[in-house]
Amino acid sequence: MTAVPSLSSSVHQRLSAALAAALPEAAGADPLLRRSDRADLQANGLLALAKRLKGNPRDLAARVAAEVDTEGLIRDIEVSGPGFLNITLTDEALVRTLAGRAADERLGVPFAAAPGTMLIEYSGPNVAKEMHVGHLRSTVIGDTLARIMDFRGEKVIRRNHIGDWGTQFGMLIQYLTEHPGELDHEGGEGAGEAAMSRLGRLYRDARAVFDGDAEFKERARRRVVDLQAGEPEARALWQRIVDESKLYFNAVYDRLGVLLTDEDVVGESAYNADLAALSDELEESGVAVRSDGALCVFFDDVRGPDGERVPLIVRKADGGFGYAATDLAAIRNRVGVLGADTVLYIVDARQALHFKMVFETARRAGWLPDGVAHHLPFGTVLGKDGKPFKTRSGETVRLMDLLDEAVEHAAGVVAEKAPDLPADEAAARARDVGVGAVKYADLSTSRTRDYVFDLDRMVSLTGDTSVYIQYAHARVRSILRRAAAQDTPAAAAHPELALAPAERALALHLDEFGDTLEAVAATYEPHKLAAYLYGLASQLTTFYDQCPVLSADDAATVANRLFLCELTARTLAQGLALLGIEAPERL
Repeated sequence: MTAVPSLSSSVHQRLSAALAAALPEAAGADPLLRRSDRADLQANGLLALAKRLKGNPRDLAARVAAEVDTEGLIRDIEVSGPGFLNITLTDEALVRTLAGRAADERLGVPFAAAPGTMLIEYSGPNVAKEMHVGHLRSTVIGDTLARIMDFRGEKVIRRNHIGDWGTQFGMLIQYLTEHPGELDHEGGEGAGEAAMSRLGRLYRDARAVFDGDAEFKERARRRVVDLQAGEPEARALWQRIVDESKLYFNAVYDRLGVLLTDEDVVGESAYNADLAALSDELEESGVAVRSDGALCVFFDDVRGPDGERVPLIVRKADGGFGYAATDLAAIRNRVGVLGADTVLYIVDARQALHFKMVFETARRAGWLPDGVAHHLPFGTVLGKDGKPFKTRSGETVRLMDLLDEAVEHAAGVVAEKAPDLPADEAAARARDVGVGAVKYADLSTSRTRDYVFDLDRMVSLTGDTSVYIQYAHARVRSILRRAAAQDTPAAAAHPELALAPAERALALHLDEFGDTLEAVAATYEPHKLAAYLYGLASQLTTFYDQCPVLSADDAATVANRLFLCELTARTLAQGLALLGIEAPERL
């Protein structure tokens, strides 16, 4: 497997060398190379450089252009406007570079220059509660980032920090003690949905008794103490509730196509034994101080409406621990024990202040080096009314219900485009399209922005949707199947051929795949990959309309266009896989 540098990277190297030769004092300056609608590439950095050096930008651009080594790569380089360099690549360089990508199972995408250990925390549902639309963004964004980082060669540790500890478990455990058959298995439903049904019934019944029976409430509170002390029966019942919840979570993850497993679950309870010692260490070091009986960490820049400093509470006045202590213990474990040099938290924007205080506390304690932990906030899923997405009755939308509805919508699209598919295959395609549509709508939106959940738009065959990209993939696969069934030249790169405009545009876009993944990895923004794939599908559509493949005039052109089709199909499939979306062969 050999990494193939992108053409823009190769041009960037030659421009940098030319800049150093033309103006030694500017060695190391960035020529700021970008794609352009005036040429294949455009260098814009010489304007700012000339201004800094008090020179004429057009003169500087001309001097640099004269020094550029164009051999085998650049067909034309010209000075444009106030000092831009417009660069056109040779057709031969385009095809040869793509041939190198096609020869590599990784499509020439390089591994990270210095791969490390990256821990990604995402999803994080609560035990004994259903996953809802609020869990969607964390789950799919985290899964995609984990896939991309893993593809780039990072050692990725997935962490599902489930809510499996707290006072509500006293209520649930006590009710199970008094009603031991409440979680007995029953037939009919799938394992995950049945588990959630049992848990939902347990929670409702336990809450009703808790709210209406003062003696039961007191017994439940004593069970919290038993659980925290490790009393065997309480722990066993707690474990049963957690295991039932995992059955349900796994059913959702399987439906959503997410790679989280039981091995990735390390919930709040995992750190319980560390909290007392952690608190003592923070107090002894002076990082945390006593305030009204609680152990707190204060920050000069975090103040309430009254101007008073708002603390991070590590241990409550009653001796209990909250999220802050658990998150601090998790950081200490992730960095100090697991050796993570990057930790990503895919948690919604409302937790920004919490993580700011937790990270600063861990830094003061010496557990968290600078630049290791990153909170990646995300926006909200909205309904068509512009408000947080709810059911018509105002309830939070269950994630399983949302996916079921998406698949139902997608079934209509599949029936329209592929009416002859056998029923089981049509059902599988509807799942691929429906779930993919939900995930793509989320991932194609800039992570920090809100977006409107609109299934009609999401499953459309036109516009920026996963269905459009999946259909482009299926369409190009159809061309390749027809070629295999006919007496057609095999797909092969022909660098000696002149490329039509649509061929050049497709080839240039194919060359950007590795650079796109690098940009996603640098900024943790999956929407850049989604935008790339939509652009590639659009370029393929134009190519398909303007450049006949199987009916081209000569064998070399047929083979070269089949080569472009094959590489496009592989790139679309790989890109969709990194988004966690299926790429059906037929649609």
